[in-house]
Amino acid sequence: MSNKSNRRKFIKTVSTGTLGMGVVAPAFSFNILSSYPLKDKYRVAVIGVNSRGSQHIQALSKIPNVEIVYICDVDSNALQKGIDLALKSGSSNPPKGEKDFRKALDDKTLDAVTIAMPDHWHMPAAMLALQTGKHVYIEKPGSHNPAEADLLTEAVQKYGKVVQMGNQRRSWPRVREAMNELHSGTLGRVYYARTWYSNTRPSIGFGKQASIPDWLNFELWQGPAPRQEFKDNLIHYNWHWFWNWGTGEIVNNGVHFLDLARWGLQVNYPSKVYSNGGRYQYQDDWQTPDTQTASYDFEDGKSILWEGRSCNARSINGMGSGVSFHGENGTLELLNNSYKIYDNKNELIKSAEPTTNIVVDQKGAGFDMDVDHFQNFINAIDKGDALISPYPEIKKSVLLCHLGNISYRTGRALNIDTSTGKIKNDSEAMKLWGRDYQPGWEPTL
Repeated sequence: MSNKSNRRKFIKTVSTGTLGMGVVAPAFSFNILSSYPLKDKYRVAVIGVNSRGSQHIQALSKIPNVEIVYICDVDSNALQKGIDLALKSGSSNPPKGEKDFRKALDDKTLDAVTIAMPDHWHMPAAMLALQTGKHVYIEKPGSHNPAEADLLTEAVQKYGKVVQMGNQRRSWPRVREAMNELHSGTLGRVYYARTWYSNTRPSIGFGKQASIPDWLNFELWQGPAPRQEFKDNLIHYNWHWFWNWGTGEIVNNGVHFLDLARWGLQVNYPSKVYSNGGRYQYQDDWQTPDTQTASYDFEDGKSILWEGRSCNARSINGMGSGVSFHGENGTLELLNNSYKIYDNKNELIKSAEPTTNIVVDQKGAGFDMDVDHFQNFINAIDKGDALISPYPEIKKSVLLCHLGNISYRTGRALNIDTSTGKIKNDSEAMKLWGRDYQPGWEPTL
């Protein structure tokens, strides 16, 4: 068997998460294969550029063996801005603009896609990309509900392509260093993680039915979601707060911190989940909770707490968002790409500041660290490097968020099968495991 054939076999093994990644999911490197790149340039399409997709363009433009050949968006204004940004960021040729990303998928020379569409499109778009032979970088959460996460996991295994999720904090050096502190026993046995996110989001008001703007393909924007009328307070961001298209703050931002909590505690599926809260700050069209807590108990004597406040930005421990780990010998507080360790006398024993190559904005977030995560995605395709965030592993963190929403919507605690993550003995709650689709748009394996 040729070296390239061997390397392709390794890539398939890595992409399906079968290398014993466990809950820690470290990045393994197969140096024996690194001298056999498949291509000089990987042709990539960026799908959805109104928000996170712009960071996709900027990060990919910094990777030498990547060429952005398509910008795809249902918004023609965003489409042009994405093309302009790609050129400004260093693309030698202007990418082709496509309102319908499926036309880009028909291009057999296209190697990979990155998906930054609304949540209801994540899994269906990834499925279409895999079925046309493309590798996939998909923004969090990667699914609108647990059934979609299960289906995408099956697709990763069936099609053997590289699928990386955009929980980029796993690639940040101080985060990885903090995890080493936890796993090496600095705090002794670590048994509790507290996660939170706060913001001051304004009211979205009560939307009025309006004519669809000429710059928007609303039919394609809705795609697999059951059809609803266009309202003037929906696009481009407020869809997050409607169950038909979005998944609320716990999935929008909580997924980052619940993922770190699960990684730090080295746990998989919980045994019990309970969530409560509500839409408290304003009375408007917003359907998901703006204030929510969710607690997760695990069989091995560990637990996680999530607190989300979309409309009240008071910080915890001086951090507007973050995660703290509590163990026998003290506490580790993790803020983006820095951390602090305290002993049980509340004395600071270590402070690790952000690494020097990180750009920090006023909120303390290091957005240029996207590059490392995208580089890992490309290296997994090109060199057989193991993914830092392989989808079958990271979907366990996403499931925590979905389970929190299901508990909130049913108003009761959920008992969970710790071997599968499925809800036990609650047929009503399991009705929220999946969703209805617009007829003719149902995703299939």
